Amino acid sequence: MNILFITATRIGDAVLSTGLLSHLVDRYPGARFTIAAGPDAAPLFEDVPGLERLISLPKQRYSMHWWVLYRAVALHRWDIVVDLRNSAIAYLLWTRERRLSEPGRRAEHRVKQLGRIFALDPPPAPKLYLSAKREEQAAALVPTGGPVLAIGPAANWRGKEWRGERFAELAQSLTAPGGLFPGARVAVLAAPHERKQAMPLIESLPPERCIDLVGRIDLLTAAAVLRRAALFIGNDTGLMHLAAASGAPTLGLFGPSPIDQYAPWGPHTATVATAIPHRDLIPPDFDRLTTDTLMDSLSVDAAEEAARSLWARVSGKTA
Repeated sequence: MNILFITATRIGDAVLSTGLLSHLVDRYPGARFTIAAGPDAAPLFEDVPGLERLISLPKQRYSMHWWVLYRAVALHRWDIVVDLRNSAIAYLLWTRERRLSEPGRRAEHRVKQLGRIFALDPPPAPKLYLSAKREEQAAALVPTGGPVLAIGPAANWRGKEWRGERFAELAQSLTAPGGLFPGARVAVLAAPHERKQAMPLIESLPPERCIDLVGRIDLLTAAAVLRRAALFIGNDTGLMHLAAASGAPTLGLFGPSPIDQYAPWGPHTATVATAIPHRDLIPPDFDRLTTDTLMDSLSVDAAEEAARSLWARVSGKTA
């Protein structure tokens, strides 16, 4: 059984697609998988059972990346081709079965959209495959010894980023005496180029309680770290979805993106949003490249209340 799985360029969308992939892994034991994804998202799939080939597919001018992918897979005979990017590739390949992503319904979560590709109800939850090596690396980075609050203070564009100073204030409150996690360590996760956004948080923490992982670990090691966290708080990003898929209690902070479509998925998740609805945050002359944060109407008090409510629900304790 040979399966080609073409998934997303963005990390968040790729994480959400892992539930569908896990359905195929479970349904076809021993299948050999070729997985194509954007270069940022491709490392998510390195530990998938039965992985035969992982194709990193950077976008090229004139959509030439599709030609690159076609040349890489055209000579194979496939049993199933799953194309979540709805390219022409699925129709050009020899395959017994092809499945493409259907148009999204209004206010429908992306996981539900993906489940409809195979008529799965309920849809399969995102699932990450992690090797023992990743778990060992995470244990070395975050050794046992009290709870760890994990925070993802960055995002893929400035409009979705809550200010770093507010993350710092929230972390201080949650780890203070009388907070949810008194004296807890705080793990800060972000990509190398996002260090500037993370610095207000890092600089606010005592060095002995700050686990600075910004730019230091790959995606799957980050997932293993998040499995060790008592709680994750972060903007609407791929890291937020990674945290939820890892099983960490996850609070997503939302502003100019739709919660109903991209909330973290799972029973141990929650969201808190700006006081201004996301549709009202985008002005007519909006410029994605130059906008400052659009998250200022989300207060620290509201975020802390949401964190306490989530923790009370998942721990069975009064916050």
